[in-house]
Amino acid sequence: MPSDNTTPTTLPTDLQRLGLNRTAEDLDDLIALATRKRWSPAVLLEHIVAAELEDRQRRSVERRLARARLGRFKPLADWDWDWPTAFDRPALERILTLDFLERGENVILVGAQGLGKTMLAKNIAHQAVLAGHSALFTTAADLLLDLNGQETARALERRLRHYTRPSILVCDELGYLAYDARAADLLFQLVSRRYEHRSLLITTNLPFKHWDTVFPNASCAVALIDRLTHHVEILVVEGRSYRRREAELSQQQRKRRRRTDPATDDDPPPRRRQRGPSTSVEK
Repeated sequence: MPSDNTTPTTLPTDLQRLGLNRTAEDLDDLIALATRKRWSPAVLLEHIVAAELEDRQRRSVERRLARARLGRFKPLADWDWDWPTAFDRPALERILTLDFLERGENVILVGAQGLGKTMLAKNIAHQAVLAGHSALFTTAADLLLDLNGQETARALERRLRHYTRPSILVCDELGYLAYDARAADLLFQLVSRRYEHRSLLITTNLPFKHWDTVFPNASCAVALIDRLTHHVEILVVEGRSYRRREAELSQQQRKRRRRTDPATDDDPPPRRRQRGPSTSVEK
């Protein structure tokens, strides 16, 4: 005769149908825990609600992180704050509070190549996702290639809505390539849709006075810059390239290893030439 404590086989299925997946997975353990601690029905319900809310929040963060497409990046805890020769750390800390998102303001990171602009942008977007916002990371080249590749007005409208929807859109590496007037018009449409409603985070290697080299033949370039900079936090990073420094440090480490242990040399040792059998005749 089955025990009264046996869980009905349909109960986990019914819980899943109700969306209580965490409770369905842990049902047997939950019943055993409630029995052992002699929980009242109210305490048991409180435990179920707390577990379900925690599980839904975790899955929500995972979904938003997947949609953000941030990829791998170095956390700020591993960043060398002393490396830049000029950097406004209080401004970054102010940006990381995410107050600019509530006001629909933009953030622009300006600096030479290899100074960590992309890493900073991804950390800001990651912080936004953890705080409950939606985010999307893309490069300027991929963004404009995607928009320019739409063959119909309906398809273009659908992609514009896709890039307008996130709370924060990160557009990386604007300024490394030059674009035609068509690309400038598409970017202007996107910026106008997000203007004063949703935030843009742009990384660029060029100050605004040189943006005419990015869109050399575009009549909307001035209006584009005007909308981007109307409500904006500009963070300038100056110094030498991190990647160049890391390459130099790796090279120095390899040289030290060669001096202390020749066996670690990256170049294989020269092969000795093997002598053939002697042709001399012993007398």
